[in-house]
Amino acid sequence: MNRLPRGAAAAMLGLSLALLGTGVASAVPATPAAPAAEAAERTRIRLELPAPTGAFAVGRDTLHLVDPSRPDPWVPEAGARELMVSMYYPARPGGGRTAPYMTKGEAQAFIDDRELTDAVSAATLSGTRTHARPAAAPVRGKFPLVVLSPGFTVNRSTLTLLAEELASQGYVVAAVDHAYESVGTAFPGGRLLTCVACEKIKPGGYGVVPQGRAKDVSFLLDRLLADKRPAWRHARMIDRERIGMAGHSIGGASAATTMAGDARVRAGANMDGSFMEPVPATGLGGRPFMLLGTGDDDRSWVRDWPLLDGWKRWINVTGAEHFTFTDVPVLGDQLGLLPPEEPLKGKRSQEITRAYVTAFFDLHLKGVDRKLLDGPTAEHPEVVFHKEG
Repeated sequence: MNRLPRGAAAAMLGLSLALLGTGVASAVPATPAAPAAEAAERTRIRLELPAPTGAFAVGRDTLHLVDPSRPDPWVPEAGARELMVSMYYPARPGGGRTAPYMTKGEAQAFIDDRELTDAVSAATLSGTRTHARPAAAPVRGKFPLVVLSPGFTVNRSTLTLLAEELASQGYVVAAVDHAYESVGTAFPGGRLLTCVACEKIKPGGYGVVPQGRAKDVSFLLDRLLADKRPAWRHARMIDRERIGMAGHSIGGASAATTMAGDARVRAGANMDGSFMEPVPATGLGGRPFMLLGTGDDDRSWVRDWPLLDGWKRWINVTGAEHFTFTDVPVLGDQLGLLPPEEPLKGKRSQEITRAYVTAFFDLHLKGVDRKLLDGPTAEHPEVVFHKEG
């Protein structure tokens, strides 16, 4: 799928670029920035995600899951397949510190890969203020579950603002990092696993990524919904009859592949991801699916649109770029990396993404129709309904 381009301004804009191998090792420590430079930068700027708009406070837990039934597809010698999962959930109001955006090692890996050392330090990026509180007391009740899968090479943290919004609106959210598929994800034992998959995938072979991620998500659901000893201490909050999945880039394409093989996922949303693994000719069993894109007519979307056999929408956002639907434009704006002529600022990017993804899951997992998906609105003039189902 598409990658975040290198270079300071271009990187934060998220313009599309064909995938390239990163050339990084599989488990190496990140090199910290100089302490003096970090201190100087902290006096200039503090990055912050927009506050979620829902009625609930947000809690966050972190899970490390190991699937003993599968060796890792990229590094078989490493043993069983591993996942890192951030669980966001409706929580009781409270004070205290908020959850870290990412680790310094993850931040430095991202900065090095995107050649952003002159734009931001690892301390500043990792210190981005979030709104979820670690280990916050959950509210009572059962809530729909939404799984989020990030784009290829990027960490699950890039979907934080969407995860926090959904949790504030009454969803449990599982944001997943798939081992060896990002430029840097921290795992237990001080390991920073990097993108071995970038080096191993051959041109035209990206379909193996959504296939593997579908297995990851089914395993995750098995562990979250287990009757005995579920993987998450608050698993009782999850309504197992109301499960959805969304993702960015190849993570969005993986939502369709997951639905094709796992009937537990009732609704899916793809944020600007080409279908590297085609939608099955038999469709998705009449389940709803939404495409949220940039306005470019992706050939795989044109090909597979007729195969989406349930409720469906193909929505384009005027002025959007590939990373519009992630945290990237919000952080880029705060760093002063978006040029004045940029048509879609970070504030609008996140407002549109949150509104339409939430409306989709409200309709199909809660039965609440906010009419936003019926057609164009004056409130969101950038949004164009390319095709309707």
